[in-house]
Amino acid sequence: MIDLQDFRAARRAISSHMRLTPVFKADNFASKSVFDKPDRLPEMFLKLENMQVTGSFKARGAMNAALALDEDKRANGLCTASGGNHGMGVIYAARTLSVPVKIFLPTNTPKPKVEKLRAQGVDVALTGAVWDDANRAAMDHARQSNMAYIHPFADPKVIAGQGTIALEMLEQQPDLDTLVVAIGGGGLISGVATAARLLRPAIRIIGVEPIGAATLFESLKAGEVVTLPTVNTAATSLAPRQSSALNVDLIGKNVDRIALVSDEEMQQAASWLWRELGIAVELSAAAGMAAIMKDRLGVDDPGRIGVIICGTGNDGMK
Repeated sequence: MIDLQDFRAARRAISSHMRLTPVFKADNFASKSVFDKPDRLPEMFLKLENMQVTGSFKARGAMNAALALDEDKRANGLCTASGGNHGMGVIYAARTLSVPVKIFLPTNTPKPKVEKLRAQGVDVALTGAVWDDANRAAMDHARQSNMAYIHPFADPKVIAGQGTIALEMLEQQPDLDTLVVAIGGGGLISGVATAARLLRPAIRIIGVEPIGAATLFESLKAGEVVTLPTVNTAATSLAPRQSSALNVDLIGKNVDRIALVSDEEMQQAASWLWRELGIAVELSAAAGMAAIMKDRLGVDDPGRIGVIICGTGNDGMK
């Protein structure tokens, strides 16, 4: 199991390679009509991981996992499957450590993300219709080539790296009552929720998934890992058909509830973040704000809310 020392060790390991991203209080904005309860707006504090190296939180976990490898294994190179952001994080780790890298992507990856990787001279393979297909190909390649495979969310070192966000956020804004975290495969919320709960047992933690990719919502309801037959969301970073037993266990123990939002609601939130606050995000990174706007947190008084803005993009500018 992952404990507080693991998160603190991860922070020490990666801190010289990461940015200490700011926490920004969202207030003094003009448009309140997008909120379902405009007369009862909570205090909102945004952790701007869209300003992290590579443009998302994913570099934290990738770097921590890479640094944990023994030198001989690491020298063979790193490989992974990613909808984009984890891939960028693994590339960043590989280049920082001067080792080879290969990235597998599903064919539904947005073209700009693919082009961004290839423009850097990265070996990219487009394989399978969805992330799960690309992930199987990446694991097969790692076995055949002896490269080190770094899982996007089901790796304790990756989870510990992502959880360093909670350590920072609760130092920057110690009086938070609720954390709102987007969920894809579950690596981010597994780390953040576990670390936050260890530091502040009474804090409320709410995850947010797309309606069309409610992987962890369904898994927690069933009490086991559930594989969705299909996923249907434009938020491709939040769209694995299956999580893992490790993530389901950590989320089940540390997350109070999971809210669901539509693509349209995420788009509205992304547009609001850009228009009102000048924060440029991808669709996935607007999931938490969408849940707040649509009053999906499931509590009458969430108190001071911390929201992780997990990745940059131009979806709010559309």
